[in-house]
Amino acid sequence: MAQGGKVITIDPVTRVEGHGRVTIHLDPNGEVERARFHVVEFRGFERFVQGRPYWEAPLLVQRLCGICPVSHHLAAAKAIDQLVGLDPQDLSPTTTKLRRLLHYAQDFQSHAVHFFLLASPDLLFGVNAPPDKRQVSAVILEHEDLARRGILMRKFGQELIKALTGKKIHGIAAVPGGMHKTFFPEERRYFLEDNDTPAIETMIEWAQATLDFFKAYHQEHAAWLDTFASHPSGHLALVDNDGGLELYDGKLRALDSTGKRTLDDVDPCNYIEYFREGVERWTYLKFPYLTHLGRERGWNRVGPLARMNVCEHIRTPRANRELQAFKAYTAGRPNNHTMHTHWARLIEVLYCAEAMEILLKDESILGDDLVRGGERREEGVGVIEAPRGTLIHHYKADERGMITRCNLIVSTTHNNEPMNQAVKWVAKHVLERESEITEGMLNQVEVAIRAYDPCLSCATHALGQMPLEVTLVDAGGQVLSQRRKQPPHWSQL
Repeated sequence: MAQGGKVITIDPVTRVEGHGRVTIHLDPNGEVERARFHVVEFRGFERFVQGRPYWEAPLLVQRLCGICPVSHHLAAAKAIDQLVGLDPQDLSPTTTKLRRLLHYAQDFQSHAVHFFLLASPDLLFGVNAPPDKRQVSAVILEHEDLARRGILMRKFGQELIKALTGKKIHGIAAVPGGMHKTFFPEERRYFLEDNDTPAIETMIEWAQATLDFFKAYHQEHAAWLDTFASHPSGHLALVDNDGGLELYDGKLRALDSTGKRTLDDVDPCNYIEYFREGVERWTYLKFPYLTHLGRERGWNRVGPLARMNVCEHIRTPRANRELQAFKAYTAGRPNNHTMHTHWARLIEVLYCAEAMEILLKDESILGDDLVRGGERREEGVGVIEAPRGTLIHHYKADERGMITRCNLIVSTTHNNEPMNQAVKWVAKHVLERESEITEGMLNQVEVAIRAYDPCLSCATHALGQMPLEVTLVDAGGQVLSQRRKQPPHWSQL
């Protein structure tokens, strides 16, 4: 860095899962020299599952995360199915439907947590609102119906997860080649009828109402939502055989920022032929990219925005109408507006609600054909669309069934470069040439990162241990300005 430059540090980034840090380097003229999003934790799951029996993998790896454990559980299960000789089409119809139901419940509740608890305070009160205003308790006080809806939508998803796995978090459902238990009639009735949790029909109506709320918000704030932290990127997701939205099992498709296909519906089991992962000294998070395009041009966004860009249609009627309206806004071209990720996320909430209703009304989910087997293999790959994007689990096991190799590419890893690009945008458009740090300025950096709903460590942190401290220093190390903010007490969340 040139003599006289400054460094702005945001440590940690708040209202995201895990622990991250942002550094923004300014040159002597106050212009952004570089901006980086650092992930400062190392967890080592790829190493410590080695030497464990392959059938333990779905149980072990879900401990990566307290927010989306089902995603890791099912991605690992799909890989382990292959180790026992089964491809997705070889599983019983009941098993596949139960796993899909579990997956949709996971996405439904995870998206509800993000939108209502993490993102909505910034949208409702503005990025420059005081911290004591820009929090969930203020949403509850001033937008009671919206907050209540979010809490009960999350509850619905968690109760369904509990019914299928025995626990709301870190339950057990999938086993090699199938499912641990079936779905019982009394369990199904609970979600089809109103009780302490409203029925699935209500969830669909609330999902539609929340989406309508966001679209109205967008009409009023389009100038901001269409520009803030926006940048061109590639987009990666699974699609079904007809190019439709697929969250559980499909082919990998990628588009560049103009809509040209850069990955044309390839078998996810062959992902290693198409992807490499770059590394940097300043972060533990890797940088995946398409090998044939290289590190500079081959990176992609993943998650709701990417999925809406990559797919051509959605199988359920309401969500498909919303998808077509979403695509029409950019005249069918890929949508590179970072803040539109919230719009895309709510379309997925609606889709998951509709898909859950279809499965809950399907008598075959009460079946007892749950576990099948095949001829043992040495290697298995499971790819799934987690709430935050494309998730890859890859295992090898020896003749004794012990895992010898594990490779995990989590959704947030794919979004590493996009998040860095978003931070750079905010640095150049908001922080450049500023000599005083304001809380609102810092929050805008976090807003850009929060749009991706990152799971930085794929683990939960204890509340109250993550104060935010930001320091502005010159090149000689002299502190020019410093601000420190404690996280809210649990009663304020």
